[in-house]
Amino acid sequence: MLRMKRVFLVPFILLLLASCGGDFLPKPKGYNRIDLPEREFISLEEGKPYTFEYSKNASVEPDSFNLAEKNWINLNYKELGGKVHLTYLPLDSKGKDLKTVMNDAINLTAKHQIKAYGIEESVLLTPKGYTGVVAELSGEVPTQFQFFVTDSTSNFLRGALYFNTSMKNDSLAPIIEYIKVDLIHLINTLEFKN
Repeated sequence: MLRMKRVFLVPFILLLLASCGGDFLPKPKGYNRIDLPEREFISLEEGKPYTFEYSKNASVEPDSFNLAEKNWINLNYKELGGKVHLTYLPLDSKGKDLKTVMNDAINLTAKHQIKAYGIEESVLLTPKGYTGVVAELSGEVPTQFQFFVTDSTSNFLRGALYFNTSMKNDSLAPIIEYIKVDLIHLINTLEFKN
């Protein structure tokens, strides 16, 4: 009798183990809910050779990458996890001519071609008559939006948007679009002082 129970028990256990196979797909991770703040702009305080309006949701910080450059700043969107690096260069004849700094800015954008699906560039004219170039990068790149604005004679301002996160850019898309609008406002209100 014991032998008969084992005969039935062994195939039952094998059938049970075989039925537990198959491909198991874990539930995909959900996207974080992103509540974007209301837009409100404030003017940049005095002390720089330029002024513009920026989002009140960003704080102005000195750039910590190059402490010698006092006119380089960051707009830190702490709540959104983004940071806009702004670098200012006065144009002169000592190696910082318009052609050189424009080539540097274009080359910095072009370095992302390895990971970018595409780079869409647009040339624009600001209300103050300055010329600018806006580059929107798509794909898993560290910076999704870059720009520069110049008066072509004395001043050059470059900006790049970065995020301090490992999230995929499609998850960040609402934040990227939100900050892009802020940066277009910054570009349109930019005024060089000299």
